[in-house]
Amino acid sequence: MHSSDNDLHPFSCLTPDRVQDALSAIGLWGDGRLSALNSFENRVYQAGLDAPVDGHGQVVLKFYRPGRWSEAQILEEHACAAELQADEVPVVAPLVINGQTLHHHDGFAFSVSPRRGGRRPELDDLDVLERIGRFLARIHAVGERQAFRHRPTLDLASFGRDSRDWLLSQGAIAPEVEGAWLAACDEALAMVAAHQALNGEAPSSLRLHGDCHPGNILWTPSDLPGGGPHFVDLDDARSGPAVQDLWMLLSGDRRQQTLQLSALLDGYEQFRPFDRQELSLIEPLRTLRLIHYSAWLARRWDDPAFPISFPWFGTRDYWQGQVDMLIEQIEAMQAAPLEA
Repeated sequence: MHSSDNDLHPFSCLTPDRVQDALSAIGLWGDGRLSALNSFENRVYQAGLDAPVDGHGQVVLKFYRPGRWSEAQILEEHACAAELQADEVPVVAPLVINGQTLHHHDGFAFSVSPRRGGRRPELDDLDVLERIGRFLARIHAVGERQAFRHRPTLDLASFGRDSRDWLLSQGAIAPEVEGAWLAACDEALAMVAAHQALNGEAPSSLRLHGDCHPGNILWTPSDLPGGGPHFVDLDDARSGPAVQDLWMLLSGDRRQQTLQLSALLDGYEQFRPFDRQELSLIEPLRTLRLIHYSAWLARRWDDPAFPISFPWFGTRDYWQGQVDMLIEQIEAMQAAPLEA
């Protein structure tokens, strides 16, 4: 898991000058304002322009992590965002520049999007959750029109078993905890396997945002033009059950989550029916994300941003904490699903 000092990650070469060069290579000229935005999977920068493009004086450049997605998968993400935007769903889609949304410069694939400000939504406000629910239903109404051809499915194999097997093969788990972690992981995955929808047998699978946590929803004051939520970062868009885009907006104890879920579904069902049987997938999906997250950190450890930002990862305490959380998830999957 440890890389030598002589290994140079591709993102280490992405200097401010190269970012500005990428802009100029597609005919946009920066005015010198450039700032890195918070992103680990890709590298994202906000840049000011000398002359606006499509009315935007500031843009956001996303440089895709080399080797993660194929060009066809990235273009499918862009096409989905454009389809949502055409239906007046408030997503931030890449700009079409020189007839295309995906550009290449100096070994990197990148896109350019308009800068959209905003803050995280106030999820303790049930009216805010209801409004988010309405927009999620509209995203899913578009998402069910056709299937992804190139992007993956959220399922037990890719998020659960593959993640477990990779962590074991790399020796990423602290040795003194590995046995306990594997036992808890296998028991949890066996419980997830009881759900057909996560075993590649989900007739209701549709195109999802895929990573709909509060940080990927930006909120602007409702009294401003275009105010309210807008959704960003479709980088994890994939196929799966609709509830995947809802459960990450829930927090707190069971009573709080029930209230939040009710508000989300009050808004959602104004635009699209919701299959209440999918509520039984919330804890299995949470379990898969827990396992996948550990594998994601381990797979990215050669990126110098990761050891700096996640210094606690890989320690005995980290893995013991994972064992404890997996045991909690086993108990949660045995409990009755949330109702709303």
